[in-house]
Amino acid sequence: METAPRISSFAALGDSFTEGMSDALPDGTYRGWADLLAARLAARTDDFRYANLAVRGKLIQQIADDQVDAAAALGADLVTLVGGLNDVLRPKCDMGRVCGLLEQSVEKLAPGCRRLVLMRSPARRGPLQERGRSRMERLFDFIDELAARHGALVVDLYASEALGDTRMWADDRLHLTGEGHRRVAEAVWQRLGYPAASDWDAPLPPAVPPHWYARRGADLRFARQHLVPWIGRRLTGRSSGDGRAPKRPDLAPLACEETP
Repeated sequence: METAPRISSFAALGDSFTEGMSDALPDGTYRGWADLLAARLAARTDDFRYANLAVRGKLIQQIADDQVDAAAALGADLVTLVGGLNDVLRPKCDMGRVCGLLEQSVEKLAPGCRRLVLMRSPARRGPLQERGRSRMERLFDFIDELAARHGALVVDLYASEALGDTRMWADDRLHLTGEGHRRVAEAVWQRLGYPAASDWDAPLPPAVPPHWYARRGADLRFARQHLVPWIGRRLTGRSSGDGRAPKRPDLAPLACEETP
């Protein structure tokens, strides 16, 4: 277990996973694991500040161009960088380029923060993930190498059986539910060296298999609401994050309603 540092500032970088989809709040905004982690860190430090530069749909080139230099300039104590999975899951992916951009990003971020955290991202069981599994594992092996070279921490979510359970994933089959995000926040918390509040990888109760009609209905809703729009964006070169600004571009204190 790592010795927990005093963290008075936290900057989160990445895509939809770090933005917080699909951990929806009543007002329609997204919370997610990074916000949950920030709230817990803020409860320990009076002068805590938090930035979240992540934007849904971003590829590693966009994260490197739009977020890395900005985060390095913030000088946060803790930085999390999670990216590359959107690239890996596309039909065509230059793995050398993806790894090179990750390496350049880590080289910029690691010297200026007290803790840099990288992740082996969770993977839902299903055909989309199986198709890209070999590239995902190559990416994660490279992340391990990067962390070893630059003194970063790695949170291994990919090995989690619980986070692979389909019940941990939202209807779009791409993003974690609120419970999934809660578990990720706990995993990062423990990896930083803080005492465990729960077993983030505890298995879910045995599932009751849904009836055939329920499965087909879910498949049809998924195709209509999520798969077809996703294919449309790919064919037209658009992204769900086009024109969207990060939700917390600067280090700032959390509002009272954002803390536990």
